[in-house]
Amino acid sequence: MYQPHQLGKWGEGKAEEYLKNKGYKILEKNFKQKWGEIDLIAFKKDVLVFVEVKTIEKLGPEEPFFPEDELNERKAYQLRKMIQLYFDFKKISPETACQIDIIAIEKQGQGEKEFDLRHYENAFEDNF
Repeated sequence: MYQPHQLGKWGEGKAEEYLKNKGYKILEKNFKQKWGEIDLIAFKKDVLVFVEVKTIEKLGPEEPFFPEDELNERKAYQLRKMIQLYFDFKKISPETACQIDIIAIEKQGQGEKEFDLRHYENAFEDNF
């Protein structure tokens, strides 16, 4: 069983590997400011993609909780604010096409390869 921080890092690593295999170019990991953090920033097909990774460790098949359950309008607002900061910090034009994706990972069992991954592209309305 992982500690929460270790589990998050493990999940981000799996998400990064998944995105690379799908043709995304990873630009940055763990962009942090005092308001929060963006887990992964990637680029694919002229779109800047901001990725929120949520990982949980399932203790049993009957557990009714999913990683997506942690995402709400408050988190969406925080992500949008972080994206605005990123655009300002990197001097990126606000006309740049971007989206927010979510990768939800459920680690199951003790093995490194036992997990389910779901990718939600453009998960939040991109009204910044």
